[in-house]
Amino acid sequence: MNVVYKRCAGLDVHKKTVVVCVRIPRKKGEVRTFSTTTKGLRELAQWLLDNDVTHAAMESTGIYWRPVYNILDGTGCELLLVNAHHIKQVPGRKTDVKDAEWIAELLQHGLLTSSYVPNRGQRELRDLVRYRRKQIQMRTSEVQRLQKTLEAANIKLASVISDVTGVSGIAILRAIIEGETDPAKLAALGNNRLRATKDELQEALEGLQGEHQRMLLRCQLRHIDFIDGELANLDAEISKRTNSFAEEVKSVDDVPGIGKRAAEDILAETGVDMERFPTDAHFTSWGKVCPGSNESAGKRKSGRTGKGNPWLRGALIEAAWAAVRKKDSFFSVLYRRLAMRRGKLRAIVAVARRILQTIYFMLKRKEPYREINTAELEQAGRDGIARRAVRRLNRLGFHVTLDPLTA
Repeated sequence: MNVVYKRCAGLDVHKKTVVVCVRIPRKKGEVRTFSTTTKGLRELAQWLLDNDVTHAAMESTGIYWRPVYNILDGTGCELLLVNAHHIKQVPGRKTDVKDAEWIAELLQHGLLTSSYVPNRGQRELRDLVRYRRKQIQMRTSEVQRLQKTLEAANIKLASVISDVTGVSGIAILRAIIEGETDPAKLAALGNNRLRATKDELQEALEGLQGEHQRMLLRCQLRHIDFIDGELANLDAEISKRTNSFAEEVKSVDDVPGIGKRAAEDILAETGVDMERFPTDAHFTSWGKVCPGSNESAGKRKSGRTGKGNPWLRGALIEAAWAAVRKKDSFFSVLYRRLAMRRGKLRAIVAVARRILQTIYFMLKRKEPYREINTAELEQAGRDGIARRAVRRLNRLGFHVTLDPLTA
């Protein structure tokens, strides 16, 4: 095979050590092992510079590649972060030294493709938005635990109030914690805008709460308040870091189903520069929200989307479920058309793909979101249903003529 990179290195990264194989002309691959401490990684960087290494490749091993990338980034050596699945296709190579040699050999002959690694500022923003999403999930879990505590005390507050941590719910819970047991007095704390009547609320608040349950409720509310404070701090820091592309955040926020937080989550993962993706097909393929291509001998096999960025995919699927609830929008019409034939889950992934395509063209063309006229789409859906029905009746031996009803 032709040599593409004459002076290159392969890195096999682990938690405590990194094994490096350097391949240069007129010299067999030299292998060394370095510590993953900052001192050890600086020694690794100096060794690569001493050998005039121009390209280095390493697997995207969990979080362990990050320290190595931080030190080697900016040294003049071009780094390739490679999907481990693309490398481990040859059997019989499972030692650290052999792994490093194999990575270096593949890189030398140009057989590796680098993954998309954003700049340091975007990587830091990613850390913040991902941690915020974890905090939101933690808050949801704590609210569920609070509801379990209420159920154990025979209090059915969640059955009559949609959000037990809303204004009315918090007021009632704090009164219960203070020892109030009279259902009438507790129901009087409910806001007049609640859908439940005072009688329904009073009936739901008649329980058998004990001292240990009051203690649990006190701890759970304190934890929820703490998480709310941390979320406020994270929101402020993320807003400060997204000021440089605030217009893009606002533009993505205008897409149905996407709010400000979701827009920040998506742009932290994708970035705002779409030039690195040649087409929208490349973009949706990178996001893993498009059907997979798996065909052999004329037979199309599983079209599963594959594993991609779970943070981006989660934000898109969440946005898709919200978008399809907006009546007469393009995404809701698309979802209804596909759900009838392909099922709800496939349809929602298709909607997520269209949302990502929309974001791609908005950012690349620097255009605002414009709602598509759904009348033509609805008509195309009706025409498709009619064609399929006629085709099925023809196969059963009937000749069918369609006469539209007059207005």
